[in-house]
Order: sequence, then C-alpha cells, then structure tokens
Amino acid sequence: MKFGSGNERHLLLPIMIVILLLSGCGAGAERSGMEGLAEASPLPSVELGAPPLVFGIIYPMVNPTYETITENAEAAAASHNIKLQVQAPDEANLEQQIRIMEMMIKQEVDGIAIDPVDSQALVQVINQAVSKGIPVVCFESDSPDSQRVAFIGADNYKTGSIIGQAVNRLLNGRGMVLVESGMPHMLGLGQRLAGLQDYLNNHTEIDVLDIRNNNGSEEGAMRQLEQMISEHPHFSALISLDFVSSSSSILVWKAKGLKRYNVALGLTPAVKESLQNGQITQIISQNEQHWGEAIIRTLLTIAEGRKVPEFVNTGITEIYE
Repeated sequence: MKFGSGNERHLLLPIMIVILLLSGCGAGAERSGMEGLAEASPLPSVELGAPPLVFGIIYPMVNPTYETITENAEAAAASHNIKLQVQAPDEANLEQQIRIMEMMIKQEVDGIAIDPVDSQALVQVINQAVSKGIPVVCFESDSPDSQRVAFIGADNYKTGSIIGQAVNRLLNGRGMVLVESGMPHMLGLGQRLAGLQDYLNNHTEIDVLDIRNNNGSEEGAMRQLEQMISEHPHFSALISLDFVSSSSSILVWKAKGLKRYNVALGLTPAVKESLQNGQITQIISQNEQHWGEAIIRTLLTIAEGRKVPEFVNTGITEIYE
C-alpha cells in the first residue's frame, strides 16, 4: 500500500501522526501525505483537583468513521480530567442535531464539537451556545457564518480536486464516472463536489454520467448505487464523496463482483481491508483518524483561555496499491 501527498503543507495545530494504524497493509513503499504535520506538543494540562471538563461531540449520523474519531478522542482525553458526551442521530437528521445541541447547552458543557449536517440551519443554535459561554468548533464540514471558534479538517474543495486528479490518472484522462455523495446541505460535501467537477471539467475529458445524494442513509446509498450501475452499465469508475457512500460501495462491489475502479473517501478498517481485497481502488483520506485528538486539543486549549487557529488543517492523504 502506498501513500501519496495531497500537497498539504500547512498544519495550524500540530497533530501526532500515527502511521502504525496503516502499517502492514501492503508491500508498496510508503510516502506520507502528512507533510507539514509536526510531532504533537503535549496537550494542555488541567489543574489537579478541578472538576472535570465536559466536552460534547455531535456527529451527523452513526457511521464506522465516527466511531474511529470517538476512539481517538477518548484516547486523547484519557490522561486528562475530561468527560466526553458523544451523540449522533441514527441517520442524518437536522432536527435531531439541533435538539442534541440544545440539550448540551442546557447541561452547560464546557465545549462542543459538531459536524453540521446543514451549515446555515445550525447557525442559530451554534450562536446560542457561544452566547452562553460554550465554545463551539466544527469538524469535517464547517459553518462559517456562525460564531464557531474553529474548523477542524481538510480543505474540502482541494479534496475534491485531488479526487479528480486520482481519477484522471486511473482513466488516463478519458472515461465515464458515477458520483455518490451524502447530504446536499452539508457545506463540506458541496465543496468536495465543486472541486471534483472543476478539475474534471478543466483538465480532463472525463464525463460525469450521474450524481446522487444518499442523505446519510446507507440503505439509500446502496439503492442509488445499484440504480446508477443499472442505468449506466458502461461506467468506468465510481467516486464516493462521503463516508456512507464509501462503505456502501464495498457491499455493492462484493455483491456484484465488480472490477471497475472505485475511489473512496475516508479511511476505516473496512475500507482499508477492501483496498487490499480489490473492492476499493484508491482512498482519499482527510486524516480523519486524528480528528478526535484535534478536537480534544482545540477545546482544551480554548478552556485554558488560549487562542486557537481558526482553521485546524489536518491535510489530505492518498492511499493506493
């Protein structure tokens, strides 16, 4: 398994990069895509004997990628006086995210990290939390019009462009692709799609045959993938722009025995295994396996009254056989 750089060179908040997560996954040479990521400095300390800090993490839905982020956050919080409240709707649901935010505001937690399903619709409740003295950070997808303190993740437009470059190399500049994405009102997903389309339109002769949005439903994603494949049987590659699409594509590839190119977004154990088994051709990762630590580091720094950068850039990595 090889690792290629997404040319990310600016880390605004250092994160420890644990390449061991990906070790033993192939005989290919490793080339880190984490250029610019420095070895982490110690997390800010919390005064002994003080009451625990309570941080909330709110996901768009239940998904294995978010479980990985939670594990990373728990590991980062383990040596500190921090309690985590982790919440997610069963499937992507704006109203449930708002209710979870309101619940955490009433509980007067010390900080909230949210991956907003709708950047505009959540502005009011994010601002409500900030007005109550509860700092809010966004991760994966941003809500820039809100009063959130920081955004943790990668440049989503650039991620889309890098996906386009990967597909261009696989298809030698020509072919027909299907695109599956998640929630249409999720800012980060729209930015990824724009980056992908701009690159393909400006630098290739690759045609996009169909674009579908699964709205955060794995069942919906599988149904849409099967429909697109049936309607466009001569497609050259599938591009997944969200975690749900990536995991769903593995099941469809296994069921149909497909040998087409399958470019996935996000790194989980299942996706990594599918790269080895041939269901996935290439993975574009925003180093989401380190977002949990970045969330804890950022909220803890804010709790200490210190400034944090507005953009905590975790970079982009390409993983391929």
